[in-house]
Formats: sequence, C-alpha cells, structure tokens
Amino acid sequence: MRLPDDQSLTREGMPATGHGRVLLLACGALAREVLALVRLNGWDHLDLQCLPAILHNHPERITPAVEDAVARHRAEYDRIVVLYADCGTGGLLAQACARLGVEILAGPHCYSFFDGNAAFAERDEVTSFYLTDFLTRQFDAFVWRPLGLDRHPDLAAMYFGNYEALVYLAQTEDPALTEKAREAADRLGLRFERRYTGYGDLAAALEAIPAA
Repeated sequence: MRLPDDQSLTREGMPATGHGRVLLLACGALAREVLALVRLNGWDHLDLQCLPAILHNHPERITPAVEDAVARHRAEYDRIVVLYADCGTGGLLAQACARLGVEILAGPHCYSFFDGNAAFAERDEVTSFYLTDFLTRQFDAFVWRPLGLDRHPDLAAMYFGNYEALVYLAQTEDPALTEKAREAADRLGLRFERRYTGYGDLAAALEAIPAA
C-alpha cells in the first residue's frame, strides 16, 4: 500500500494496510516510522491503521477516536495494539485501553518513546519544545497556523516565553529536515538542539509483538 502524504496523514489518517493478525492502531504522525520498521523486519503479521495526526491538537478527541476504531476492528484481528502514549489525555486513553482489553505504548508521548522513556525521564527537560521528523515537516500545520502565528508572529514570544530550546528528535539522517527544524527554532526564538534517536522504544515495542 502506498503511504499517504503528510497532509493526508495529518487530516485523515490511513486505513488498515493489509491482512495480518495484529492491528497496530497508531497516530498518523507515526505512519512512516512504523511502516519502515514493519518492512525492514518482514513483520507481515502486523497491519497498520492511523488516526488523523491532527488529533494531537485536540487530545480530548483521541480517546473516543481510539475507542471507535477498536470497536470497528476488534472482530477482524486476534490482537490490537494502540500506538499512542498518553498524548495529553490525562490517563483517559490508558484507562480506555485497559477497559477494552487492548495494549498501549508506555510513556507520556511520542517524544518520550522516540528518545527512550528512561532517558527522557532522566533529562527532565521542562523548558524544551520538541519536534520529530513528522512534526518538523508539518510544523506550519501543527504549530504555526493553529496558534495564529502566520497572522501574528509577534505572539511567539508569549506562547514560547517559558521555553529555552527547541529539541529536534531526529528519526532519520536528513540534512534538509535538520535545516527545517533549525528554521522553526529561529522562528520561535529558541535555541536549537538536534538529537538523533532513530526509532527509540518504538522499535522494541513492535519487535515484542509475536507473530502467533
């Protein structure tokens, strides 16, 4: 299946990819990384469906969307794994997954499991604003326009005044993306830091899902 473009993943998500026995129900922001791991490792037992990535701008909508997707697909699969962390739901998503009998990734958000949950917690970077590869590509759609900075760029100082750095957690070695992330830091008036993470704990989580 051809991967949708970033704009489609942001607004619409992606339907299930195949005929495996385990459904990975993920955020659209993870589509490229999950499919890369599935293809690299030949994990044919894993199907991927993505919900719209823009749900992250409205975390109160994530839990109902996951519940609806699980209800629609439960009968088709032996197992469903939710590839979200808490993602701003205040524990509600984990509670829903427990009630539904489906698994969920550990960690507060994707920045943490890309960086590695243990390492992320140890750093305790409360004054850092994070971007991943996907969020760097979709910076305008997720940050700049929703905050009205396209119309009032001077508001950046108000929104980001308590931050000190923009940390780009890079899943790939891409100089063009690094430059785009650096430009985002400049636009927000933040110090720039790039940290190569690869797929972090996401790779280990998928590897732990058995074929049978």
